[in-house]
Amino acid sequence: MSVKIITDSACDITQERARELGIQVIPLVTVFGTEEYLDGVTLSSRQFFEKLIETDELPHTCQITPFRYEEVFREAAADGSDVICIVMSSKLSGSWQSAAVASSEFDGRVTAIDSENVCIGQQILVLYAVRLRDQGLTAQEIVAELEARKRDIRLLALLDTLEYLKKGGRISPAVAFAGELLSIKPVVSVEDGEVKLIGKARGSKSGNNLLKTFIGKSGGISFDMPYVLAYSGLSDCLLRKYIEDSRELWADRTAELPICPIGSTIGTHAGPGAIAVAFFEKPDK
Repeated sequence: MSVKIITDSACDITQERARELGIQVIPLVTVFGTEEYLDGVTLSSRQFFEKLIETDELPHTCQITPFRYEEVFREAAADGSDVICIVMSSKLSGSWQSAAVASSEFDGRVTAIDSENVCIGQQILVLYAVRLRDQGLTAQEIVAELEARKRDIRLLALLDTLEYLKKGGRISPAVAFAGELLSIKPVVSVEDGEVKLIGKARGSKSGNNLLKTFIGKSGGISFDMPYVLAYSGLSDCLLRKYIEDSRELWADRTAELPICPIGSTIGTHAGPGAIAVAFFEKPDK
């Protein structure tokens, strides 16, 4: 029996990449004023940041409804396949609850997994699920492995500002004010499914060094597991500089550094100018 993998667009896997991986990405809805867009379908990452820069009004995103999940699950399971749906953290969105409610209609053939992460942290859990699927594991075996390993994921990001996290209600105004007052570059992570401020740096170079420090504290990157880097905005030049500044992390360990743009679901809260890295920490840390 085949296994089908579904996720939401908060993972920032493009529709083109999803087709290559043989998975389905359900787009969340991004709203600018009265205009609604499907993340990654009718609104690309570049188009989103062009709009974000031009507008004074912060866009908002809409979670996926149980009805929409049920539609997708029913179609995916119609041929007898088992379905695994990997959803952004339940502490950041109600989409996981929607997926869990919808999955209960399928007598155990559909499993909704709370990734306890978002963006590329969620993405590498999806990539791991694809690897396990391609290795021939059953849905039950894949679910058990994902649940066992998802808390080994580390997502670290250097933001240009805390303003968008404040506007989106993800951090308190007091924390954001302190950051802006000190002209700092905040370093955030996802811990226990929530976005947390873990460090502050003055300037991009100091921020890059801080990212390297936190990667070291995490035990280092497990290069035999999925890992991804990402950037927000109209250019990846800040990420390229970070890669160069941090070359000792990658040199002689990997021939490729997967890079993806951050889309509207997460870009709404991160704003432009962010860089991020997600990886599984080494098991022997």
